[in-house]
Amino acid sequence: MKSSLVAVSAAVVVATLVTGLKDRAALQEKFGLGSAGKPAPELMMIGRIKPTDTSTGNPEFDAQLVADKIEAITSPSPPAPGVREPDAAAPEPAAPPATPQTVAQPAPVTPPIVSAPPAPQQAAAPAQPAVDESALRYFASRGDKVRLQAEISRLQALYPNWVPPADPLAVPQNGDKKLEAMWQLYSDGRYAELRKAVADRQAADAGWQPPADLLDRLDVAEARARLVNASDLKQYATVVDIAAATPSLLTCSEVDILWRVAEAFIKTERVQRGQDAYAYILKNCTNPAERQATVEKASTLLGYQPMQALLTLERPAADGSKEFDAIRDNLTRRFMAEGNDDPKLVIAPDYIARLEKLAETEGLASDALLLGWYQLRRNNDADAEKWFRAARAKQDSAASSQGLALALIARKAPEEAEEVMFRWRADSVDATSTYLAATANLMALQPPADLAEDVLHRIAAEVIARKYVPTAQQFGWYARSLNQFQTATRWFETALAWKPDDEPSAYGLVVTREQLSDRKGVLDLQRAWAGRSSRITNLEDTSSLIPNAVTPPPEKGTLAARQPSAQPTQNPPTEPLPAERRVILQPGSQVVVRAASPAMETVTVPRGPRQTRGCSTTIDAGQLKPAEALSRGWCLMDINRPMEAISAFEAALQSPTRKVREDAAYGQSLAYLRAGLSGNAAVAATKAPQNRQRAAELQVAILADRALSAFDAGRYRETLIYLDQRAQLQQERIDLMVLRGYCYLNLKMYDDATRIFEAAAATGSRDAARGLADVRNVTHPDVND
Repeated sequence: MKSSLVAVSAAVVVATLVTGLKDRAALQEKFGLGSAGKPAPELMMIGRIKPTDTSTGNPEFDAQLVADKIEAITSPSPPAPGVREPDAAAPEPAAPPATPQTVAQPAPVTPPIVSAPPAPQQAAAPAQPAVDESALRYFASRGDKVRLQAEISRLQALYPNWVPPADPLAVPQNGDKKLEAMWQLYSDGRYAELRKAVADRQAADAGWQPPADLLDRLDVAEARARLVNASDLKQYATVVDIAAATPSLLTCSEVDILWRVAEAFIKTERVQRGQDAYAYILKNCTNPAERQATVEKASTLLGYQPMQALLTLERPAADGSKEFDAIRDNLTRRFMAEGNDDPKLVIAPDYIARLEKLAETEGLASDALLLGWYQLRRNNDADAEKWFRAARAKQDSAASSQGLALALIARKAPEEAEEVMFRWRADSVDATSTYLAATANLMALQPPADLAEDVLHRIAAEVIARKYVPTAQQFGWYARSLNQFQTATRWFETALAWKPDDEPSAYGLVVTREQLSDRKGVLDLQRAWAGRSSRITNLEDTSSLIPNAVTPPPEKGTLAARQPSAQPTQNPPTEPLPAERRVILQPGSQVVVRAASPAMETVTVPRGPRQTRGCSTTIDAGQLKPAEALSRGWCLMDINRPMEAISAFEAALQSPTRKVREDAAYGQSLAYLRAGLSGNAAVAATKAPQNRQRAAELQVAILADRALSAFDAGRYRETLIYLDQRAQLQQERIDLMVLRGYCYLNLKMYDDATRIFEAAAATGSRDAARGLADVRNVTHPDVND
């Protein structure tokens, strides 16, 4: 009879084990827990929590050994009711010694997020802790399948050898009604009341101890509440600390906690850890809605490149599609918007093609705008114009009009740009800046644009209202081109009233007063700009500035009009090489504005930090320490007092530090160049060794300055020699090409002059176009242009 009972019991146990193992495999697959057949997922996020090694496989199951073991355990005394441990049981004090058939227990499997350290290995089979199934029974009695499933996963993670019941809902209810009430408080989230109930019962019944599982789960629940609260309050460091102290929260059953921890890592500048957290979910969690939500949440916090790594974890759908196809359009829009913010970011062509298809099929103005700004930021002006026009056709907005205007300015169509932006000129600071840039480009067109009177009036009204210096200056040159010298004078004076240090406007005013024979006005300006502008103080013949003049003397150095920047610079200012500034025969240059880029590029050289204060008074630089003298020299350069800067740099040359001497020699060379003394600049450059870049820059600047000086002196062949020498070091700029053209013109080399002027005019240079007109006036005086 006993043998029959043992055989029946063995069969039941085998069936239960097989069923339990199948259920366990399914649950492990669902919740991403480690199985015995494959390594458990690596711990994510919390650095100081480390996973233990996983076993490589389970021992082969032996039904006879299990039956023998059950017989050995059940012979002396029956197992305690309600405890299920078919794989192993904790040895009772009265249990007989283990039989030779006792099977070794499989190695414990590491859970995916956290596990207790393994118990020390004993010589005999280790004692298995009793599994607290009170929570399991409570959730079973309530019919709460979701929590029941989560509890089974948790117990399997803590007790790898524990097998869940074949029918968990059939587990009998707890007999302890007070304990049932405590579980009810836990289920309702009334944690403070639960703490009080436990304390009250312990006070009333000194021998009663609450289940360890209940206390553990209460600790975890309270930690979860604190973590969520900290996350809502944006206390991200606290979120990470709580997660590190409560690793059992970091599982697929707590995906909201994983999201919050990932966000906390990113907000505390640990982007890679946040990316790892999102990757953990995509590698281990299987809920489709949660996986999709993970990608959407990650896309709001991670950049383009990290998101591409996460998208490689996408799983194919049953129909052959990809699981994130439903949100791929929105991801594409987000990536393109990021590309608009960062012109160096290259978005994959697939995304660009996808957005283009969306823009064509769905017809949303926002999609066309994204494409337009993306192309504009990469100087693809034709494509940008196409998409901005499409966006404007769908919805005429400030954004689409601004983008179109910038593309038109780049295409040298400022008249249409002004018309496009006029309606939106006051919509925002950027819109106003774009409109004013369009007006400056429009007024700078050469030959001058034939503008309607109402257009001129509205541009003038906006320029006066905004006190925009570049367009006011261009109004002056525009009036001069129409021989309206009094009007030009008023515009130049207006520009100087708004910006007294605007040298191009001052130059325009002085040459206009010279042509009006206002000698007193000319002398006043020359005295005011003495030491600051050589072309104003050395003003001679202005016939070149009269239309159809034959031999215009080019002037040294004028700064192109720039669109005022709303953002102050955070870096030490840099100084353009004086002789490398644009040489313009009629001052005032075309303003080219692109999105988030300066109006015109200027050659700059790096320098160390320098102070702009403390040099307004005159002191003997020889009394200063070399480092202080160097700082004073740069300060004097900032306020355009180059002769005093020369002395300061000379004092700095006495420094024993090589770097200070090098900077001083370089600064003194620049000061001499600004003062128009190129020979002295060449000597100063030799006072201390210069690096290759600085030496080349100085040599190019000195040659350009010598070419200008030779031209001013009428030594045209010598000018050509200097220009040829400079061209061997650096490609010739357009303004210097114009200078070369006028050398040929004055040497009566008309074919060479025509060739040079035509090449320069093809770039849009109005000075070159004027040079062509001058050649025609000399070679065909009877033709009336």
